[in-house]
Amino acid sequence: MKEQKQTNLPQKPSRLPLLWGLLFGIIFGFLLQKGGATKFDVIVGQLLLKDFTVLKIMLSAVITGMIGIYFMKTLGWIKLSPKPGSAGMSIVGGLIFGVGFAVLGYCPGTIAGAVGNGYLDALIGGVAGILIGAHLFAVIYPKVKDKILKKGYFGTITLPQLLKVNDWVVVIPVVALLIFILIRLEAAGF
Repeated sequence: MKEQKQTNLPQKPSRLPLLWGLLFGIIFGFLLQKGGATKFDVIVGQLLLKDFTVLKIMLSAVITGMIGIYFMKTLGWIKLSPKPGSAGMSIVGGLIFGVGFAVLGYCPGTIAGAVGNGYLDALIGGVAGILIGAHLFAVIYPKVKDKILKKGYFGTITLPQLLKVNDWVVVIPVVALLIFILIRLEAAGF
């Protein structure tokens, strides 16, 4: 019987996850565009609490994503790998996101959709804003890393882990609450 030679050549990483990401990104962008979330007026209406289209789209995405991800986790198809977090990271990230959102009227996802629609304000202001913001954050990162970003560090713990319960004990009530909010928004005419 012949012995098989083992090679220590590195394995090529699969491109399948990238293709799935591209496919779902295109679908998400299409749905954002169809829902009107790539329009400046719709986004500004959300910021002024007059048009809740964006909130309804995002709540629907959270519900769908939460059920889908935890269903796949329950079946053993995926393993969650949450990134570590802290109160400092959340506050700084929220401020950067919020300022960019308020100044331009787009978030990173809707910028991509608006650029796809041919909106020059998203192309020039949005892409430039993302690049400038990323650069500024990279410059200040060494100064804020230990002083601010690590404040209130909570690690990689998820809410079900924190409560020491099965994932679905958290998922089902959260989904029910979000559906209730969606129903109330529709009933109120938003």
